[in-house]
Formats: sequence, C-alpha cells, structure tokens
Amino acid sequence: MAKSSSSLTQLALQKFKKNFWGVFSFWLIIATGLISIFAYVVAPDDSQNANQMHLSIHSNRPGFQVEMLIIPSEIGTSQNWFSKLMLGDAHANTEIPISEYHIEGNHLVYTEYASDGLIGAEKEVSLDLFPEREYQEFIVERTFLFGTDKYGRDLLSRILIGSRISFFIGFVAVFISLAIGLVMGSIAGYFGGKIDAAIMWIINVTWSIPTLLLVIAITLALGKGFWQVFIAVGLTMWVEVARVVRGQIISAKEMQYVTAARALGYNDYRIISKHILPNIMAPIIVISAANFAAAILIESGLSFLGIGAQPPMASWGAMIKDHYNYIILGKPYLALIPGLCIMILVMAFMLIGNALRDALDVKAS
Repeated sequence: MAKSSSSLTQLALQKFKKNFWGVFSFWLIIATGLISIFAYVVAPDDSQNANQMHLSIHSNRPGFQVEMLIIPSEIGTSQNWFSKLMLGDAHANTEIPISEYHIEGNHLVYTEYASDGLIGAEKEVSLDLFPEREYQEFIVERTFLFGTDKYGRDLLSRILIGSRISFFIGFVAVFISLAIGLVMGSIAGYFGGKIDAAIMWIINVTWSIPTLLLVIAITLALGKGFWQVFIAVGLTMWVEVARVVRGQIISAKEMQYVTAARALGYNDYRIISKHILPNIMAPIIVISAANFAAAILIESGLSFLGIGAQPPMASWGAMIKDHYNYIILGKPYLALIPGLCIMILVMAFMLIGNALRDALDVKAS
C-alpha cells in the first residue's frame, strides 16, 4: 500500500512538472515568500514599515534620482538582528533630500531639495555628527526605481514590505479554514443524520452571507488591525472546505477499506484521520490553493476600504486606496504597480491550483 501510494505521488509529481505554468507559478510563489520574509534586507528603505517620508520628493516618477544627506542616528542600537529582520530598523538614520551643499567652518551647509524649479531652504549641521567628520560617506545619490508615493516614501520598499501581508494572510486564512472545515465536514459526512443536518444548516447560513460583508462584520467586532484581518478572513472561508470534505467523506465511508477498518475495531477518530482524510487530500489541496488567492483579494479589498492593515503599515490594497485618484492626475503607476502585484500573485495561486488539479486527477491519462 505504501509503495502504491509512493508511486501515485511520483506520478502526480511528474505530471505537475510537465505543466509549465504550474511550475512557473510555484517558483514565483517561492520567490515572493522569500522576498516577504527578507523584505527589510532587500528593501532600500529598511526603516520600520519603510516609512521614511520626504514630502519634497513626493509622487515622483520611477527612476527618479536625488542626492540624499544621511544624518546618523544618535540613538544607540540595541535592536537584535531578528527584530531588524522581522520589524525593520527601529533607529534608522534620518535622510534629507538635498540639491547642493558646501562646508563652512565646522558646519555642513546644505540646500533642501525643492521640486518645480523652486529653491529649498538652506540649513546646516555640525560635522561632529558624522563619525571622524567624514561627511562624504553620508551624502549618496539615491535612485527610486518605482518612484515615490504621495508622502515621498520609496514605493519599491513599500511594495516589498507590503508583500508580507498579502502573502502571509493566505497561510493564516487557509490554516484557519482547514482547521474548522476539516472538523465540521468530517463530522457531518461521516456521522450523517441529525448531526449532518445541523452542520449543513450552519454552513448554509454562513454561505448565504456575502463574504465581504461577513469579513467586515467580524473585523469590526474584533477591531481594526493586522491579526484581526487574518482571523476574519480565515473564519469566512471554512464553509467551502467543509462542503468539499463532507461530500468526499460521504463517498469514501462506503469504501471497502473503511469497512475493513470498522471490522478491525478501530474507533471513528482513527478511521477518519488515518484512513479517510489521507485519501481525499487531493481536492482539499486544490481548494486550499484557490482559497489562498481569495484571501489575498479579500485582504486587498478590506485595506482599500480602510478596515484592513492600518497606517503606517504597508499593504498593497492600502497603496491603491491612497493613490487611485492619481490615475487621472497623470501618475497612474502609483496605483497600477501594487495592483499588478496583487494580480500576479493571485494568478500564480490560481494557475498552481489548476496544475495541482490536473496532476492529482487519477482518472486523467
């Protein structure tokens, strides 16, 4: 039996490898996952939430360049490496866009950057602020590959860090939906009768409520925030899993291997968990991939409505909300870039779901 199972797994893997878009989507999702984990390592702005604001350079085009004066932080660094990796630099250096500078005595005199041909204010800082008075190392030319948002923040950094919410909400939502859906669907399908009728009534009532409306209600009950959105999305997606599991178990419980397990005296929990569920995982895996995509879209919609991740936390949906009016102001990229990121990630999960469906279909040749 184990050898046969191994052979079926190998056959499914071979079929999956032949699907170009499935393999491409798989590696795209892996790359997105790695970027989301190490976002603060690769992001040009590694401050917490990439929240370095420079209003003088707001809403600039992709590829915009400016000289940046970096003022070293006077706060001693007591942050460990893991905190920096997960939360960003809590004591980031201060950055000031400048147009020109010169030295006068013991001071660095600089002119702040100003757009539209204006002349910025002239200010000065003591050279003692720089280690060994080597100020040259702290004046760098900064290129904003994706441009800057309406607050003058680096859009590329915000996109990279915003991928965390869109990516990890899929994991949390799918985990919660599987935990509830597997239990409810298994009990309903295996025992049937009044238990099945009661659970199906709960499923149908939940199913009848519009998903976005239910998520909004749960979010308002739990409060606005990062984890509240994750939980709310997960609590609305379990019904699909439960219906699939129930239908599969109703068919599987009449199989000979289940009858043999009952004859051997195994209890219901063991029959469900050790014998039935492992044999019906294929459709569950496929629907989990679809739920991944749905969770990303729901979170983006919530952030767009302002009840998702709260500022200054980076979120692709919130970026679209902040900049959708720029589409008619000649700067559509501010909303289109996060929108394209959402579209690509959702498409990747849908394509990998289709590829898994084809690979796990034992009836296909």
